[in-house]
Amino acid sequence: MAITSRAPAPEGGVSVPPPAPPAAPPRRVTAWAEGVERLREAATTEPGRLRIIGAALAALIVLFGAVSVGEISGRSTAAEDVVGRSQPLSADAASIYRSLADADTTSSSGFLLGAQEPREVRQRYEKDIANASRLLVSAAANTGGNKDSREQITLLSEQLPRYTGLIEQARAANRQGLPLGGAYLRYANEQMTTQLLPAAQRLYEAETGRLYTDYDDARSWPLASLAAGLFALAALVWAQRRNYRRTNRVFNHGLLAATAASVVVLLWLAVGHTVARSSLSEARANGQESLKVLNDARIASLQARAGENLTLVARGAVLAGDGKSDKYDVDFTNNMKVLDSGLATALRLADDAAGRTPVTRASEGVRQWKQRHTAAREADLKGDYEAALPQVVGDKDHKDSSGAAFDTVDASLEQAVAHEQQQFTRAARDGLGALTGLVTGAAALAVVGAAAALLGIGRRLSEYR
Repeated sequence: MAITSRAPAPEGGVSVPPPAPPAAPPRRVTAWAEGVERLREAATTEPGRLRIIGAALAALIVLFGAVSVGEISGRSTAAEDVVGRSQPLSADAASIYRSLADADTTSSSGFLLGAQEPREVRQRYEKDIANASRLLVSAAANTGGNKDSREQITLLSEQLPRYTGLIEQARAANRQGLPLGGAYLRYANEQMTTQLLPAAQRLYEAETGRLYTDYDDARSWPLASLAAGLFALAALVWAQRRNYRRTNRVFNHGLLAATAASVVVLLWLAVGHTVARSSLSEARANGQESLKVLNDARIASLQARAGENLTLVARGAVLAGDGKSDKYDVDFTNNMKVLDSGLATALRLADDAAGRTPVTRASEGVRQWKQRHTAAREADLKGDYEAALPQVVGDKDHKDSSGAAFDTVDASLEQAVAHEQQQFTRAARDGLGALTGLVTGAAALAVVGAAAALLGIGRRLSEYR
């Protein structure tokens, strides 16, 4: 048994017990735990429950507004890019391809005419080169960080001056009557078909791919916003039903106003996006798809015309892969097949008379072009070059040349492209317009709805004071 010593008491005094051991420090409580405890205590009273409900309703409405603003802002930006950036860049890339192909076609036409080359032919070639150069500068400034596009723009910018230099050498030699001019022209055409046009095609595909990405971003449903809106409405309906069961009052003006604001945002969101999605789908189906088909058909017509011209320039000096056929005549035949297929598809996609009329006129021009080409080719194969040449390039005695038919086809396709571009722009702008004001409206109505919910709950709390 342990013996505890006790200090001796002073004489005549009372003994003093030893001091008690120090008390253990109080257990520390985190701010989160303290908040949860206070919330639990508040939830045991009706005023506390009402405060929690009011805060939850306001938070849900604000969350609904914030998610809506975020999602619609992204879709509005994508729709703006479709109208103002990606589609114009895709159209410019197609124009670069067309300008280069037309320059190649025009240079071969001018070569065939030799010293009699009309001024308008030379001006058309120069206009094509200037247009391609201008569009390359514009594309370089607006394509942004698209690596594939920038690589093709760099390649085109480097190779275009080399091509024009070869054309000038061919033209100078041709004017002096030197056969070397034909070799320069064929080499320039080879550079165009193996370097410039493939690069322009890759540029067009890259920009069109970005356009379709913007389409998909603009048309995607704002599922998070719709879900948040439905959840907020469900919470508001539950709160009003709870209020009715406890007070037997049908309406709480604050909660009713919050519900109305949420319903307006939800309906605006659903209807606005549906209209925008429909308009953008129309722009893609009736505009962009038709534009792509028409651009491909126009390019095929330009390459066919270049092949027709080069058939007379080369005069059998360049053979196709089979080692027997004229390469440029084979190219002409293949491109005419692509042109026929493209015109048939464009006619099927055209949804109004203004779109069908130029395509029909182009088809008639192709029919005449084939007939005149066949007649010129027969003369050339018989060795009558002097008779074949005017049937291809035309003169005062051969106004109905294959070149005239080509001009009809090209002008008709240009008109069809302009019409489809207008249809695309109108539909895409309608889609963008359907989203106009939705971001600001959703934010404002969310703030109003949250404030109304708090006021409605505050009205109930005032009854407990």
